[in-house]
Amino acid sequence: MKILFIRFSSIGDIVLTTPLLRCVKKQIPGAEIHYLTKASYYEILCTNPNIDKIYTFNENYSELIKQLKSENYSSIIDLHKNIRSFRIKSSLLKPSYSFPKLNFAKWLLVNFKINLLPDIHIVNRYFKALEKLNVRNDNEGLDFFINEADMININLLPINFHKGYKVLVVGGNHFTKKIPDDILLTLCKKTEIPLVLIGGKEDRPRAEEVRKKADNKDVFNACGIYNVGQSASIIEQSKGIITPDTGMMHIAAALKKNILSVWGNTVPEFGMYPYLPASMKNLSKIVEVKNLSKKPVTWY
Repeated sequence: MKILFIRFSSIGDIVLTTPLLRCVKKQIPGAEIHYLTKASYYEILCTNPNIDKIYTFNENYSELIKQLKSENYSSIIDLHKNIRSFRIKSSLLKPSYSFPKLNFAKWLLVNFKINLLPDIHIVNRYFKALEKLNVRNDNEGLDFFINEADMININLLPINFHKGYKVLVVGGNHFTKKIPDDILLTLCKKTEIPLVLIGGKEDRPRAEEVRKKADNKDVFNACGIYNVGQSASIIEQSKGIITPDTGMMHIAAALKKNILSVWGNTVPEFGMYPYLPASMKNLSKIVEVKNLSKKPVTWY
């Protein structure tokens, strides 16, 4: 059986699909898994031993379809469920399965603060797409595999970080998801354990300003220094992470780390809070800013 999984983006959403890949491999003997995503997310998946082949989406749509048709898939698992994935499924004409996206219920919550969303994590909704294949959730959590080349030697960090540190995530895909500067500053000033600040290059000036104001030698600005895999290595060797609703939050969950997640404009009710095995649920703590006039402001 050859199965094509489709999830174009983004980091966290892709990591949230990894339990399905693992369970297909475990429960369908000889299954061959292919994965279609955007080229910019190839590095998130290329080290996953449960994936046999990765296709990346580019502007040459006709060439991609030609390549996918040549694979003669048994099934297509659509975990993005948008117009682009529909177009691909329509072109391949193979049995396809998806999951309940609950867009209308999210729209009601965003626009009218009416919450009709079921209390179910998106990973469990994803598994609805595998019911016809008789694949069930093993409840062992997420997977993230760090490339050996991305392993960071923490002895290269300042000496006061060698005995332990926590990670503070400065970045985020959307401005309203990021932890505000005043809260970052408070955390940096009052920390009792060294903090490594992580984020992209665009976050470095902001993080540096916070670090300078904190005037704390136990705060290290690593924004823009590490790629995603290297940041994951920093997280893996940490004592825990403080993060908004970001891909790093889901990577930390895959690495089974202590997670303090901070929620502002998005809400855990969307079903994308840290996903951990039942025996490890105590690793996740959620801090949510409630009663914001424009909360939540995103849905997808």
